[in-house]
Amino acid sequence: MIREARVRVPSGLPGWIFVPAALGGLFVVLPLFAMLASVDWSRFFQLVTSESSLAALELSLRTAALSTVLCVLLGVPMAAVLSRSSFRGLHVLRSLVLLPLVLPPVVGGIALLYTFGRKGLIGQHLEVAGIHIAFTTTAVVLAQTFVALPFLVVSLEGSLRTAGSRYEHAAATLGASPTTVFRRVTLPLVLPGLVSGAVLSFARALGEFGATLTFAGSLQGVTRTLPLEIYLQRETDADAAVALSLVLVVVAVLIVVGSRGWASRAAV
Repeated sequence: MIREARVRVPSGLPGWIFVPAALGGLFVVLPLFAMLASVDWSRFFQLVTSESSLAALELSLRTAALSTVLCVLLGVPMAAVLSRSSFRGLHVLRSLVLLPLVLPPVVGGIALLYTFGRKGLIGQHLEVAGIHIAFTTTAVVLAQTFVALPFLVVSLEGSLRTAGSRYEHAAATLGASPTTVFRRVTLPLVLPGLVSGAVLSFARALGEFGATLTFAGSLQGVTRTLPLEIYLQRETDADAAVALSLVLVVVAVLIVVGSRGWASRAAV
C-alpha cells in the first residue's frame, strides 16, 4: 500500500504571532488546571452529591434548558429581522439587543427587578392578577434568558448573513410563501449556526450568577442555582466550592464539544 505524503500547508501567518496566541491559550487553560490540581479527590464524590449540591445542579440544568427554549423562540425571529431587514434605526435596534453582552449582570438583574418586581413596570400589574415573578424559579429563567439571548442572536445572525439569501429568493420565485421559505429553506440552511447559538446560550445560562442573585435571590431548591451554591460554599467549605466548580466546567465542556462535533457533521 502506498501512503500519500502529507504536505504541510503554510498558514501564511508570521511566526511571531504564535507566541501571543500560545500565551492567550495558557491564560485560559492554566487556571483550569490549577483548579483541577486543588480538588480534594478523596472527598470529591461526597462533596458533589450533597443534598444542596444536587438540588442546585438539578435546578441549574432545568432552568438553563427552559431559558434556552425561550432564547430559541425569541432569538430566531430577532436574528432573522436583523439579518434580512433594512429600515431606519436597525443599527440602534441591534445595539439594544446586544446590550446584555456588555452590561454587568447585576445591572441586568436590577433592570429585571424594576420590570417584573412587585412594584415594577409590568410586575405591579401582574401582582394584581396574583402572579409573582421576582424571587421565584421563573425569575431565574428570565434572568438567564436576558443574559443568554444575545449569544444566540449573534451566532444565528452571522450564519444568516454568511448563507446569503439567493436560495430564499429562488424559493419565493417558485411560489413558496414567506413562512414556507423560512421554515423549509432558511432554517435548514443555518441549522448548524442555530445549534451553536443555542448551546452558547445554554452554557451562558448555566453559569449565570449576578442577574440571578439580584432578581431571584438564593433560596435552596427554588432559586439557588449551581453558581450561587458555589459562591455560598466558598465562604464555608472551599473544597466543596472547587469540586462543584469542576462539575460545572465539565458539564460546560461536554456540551460545547458535543455540539461543535454535531454542527461540524451537519455542515458537511
